[in-house]
Amino acid sequence: MKAVVLLSGGLDSSTVLYQAKALGLECYAISFDYQQRHRRELESAKAIASSAGVVEHQQVSFDLRAWGGSALTDSKIDLPQDRSVTEMAENIPVTYVPARNTIFLSFALAYAETIGADCVYIGVNALDYSGYPDCRPDYIEAMQSVFRLGTKQGREGIAIAIVTPLINLRKTEIIQLGNQLGVPWEKTWSCYAGEDLACGVCDSCQLRLAAFAQLGIPDPLSYAQSVI
Repeated sequence: MKAVVLLSGGLDSSTVLYQAKALGLECYAISFDYQQRHRRELESAKAIASSAGVVEHQQVSFDLRAWGGSALTDSKIDLPQDRSVTEMAENIPVTYVPARNTIFLSFALAYAETIGADCVYIGVNALDYSGYPDCRPDYIEAMQSVFRLGTKQGREGIAIAIVTPLINLRKTEIIQLGNQLGVPWEKTWSCYAGEDLACGVCDSCQLRLAAFAQLGIPDPLSYAQSVI
């Protein structure tokens, strides 16, 4: 069976890719260069795709800076830093990129139907404190309908499945799963800041660091600073 795996190079998507490989799926990775602030993650996506031995790694390029709307695509919007988990959970953060997963899944669907894939794997997580609307179960259910209704393959009764193995896992559980699968954490990247070193203080860095600390496992990445 063939699987298209959305691969950002982060902790979650890398775990998803390694899980799909462990299940014996023929994996095709797809990554996105949308001129995000943290384009450094694309280096990690390439490294993870190589280490996992994917059949093919596609990188799709487009520019979302034209209309901004997110701290990840608009340099005039400051990244949140040094926030508590409670603060992170209060509102959808400015790091939310409007309709990003809809864009990503649309590309992945086109790629999957073209190569005759059976499923699309995506590392969305509903328990993460980011609270992004396009990482929740009801959104995935709606997109599954799009996959079924919007493709020749789906209309012929062979819908491409969206697989979300991490959607109900906590970050600590994802790391534990990744450890079992042999994910090389040192090759991954989570930071939103886009510098040579992970900043250690953005929401994504803090969630990652806190999870490793909670498990008593050192994070192999180097950080410019850390509040954990």
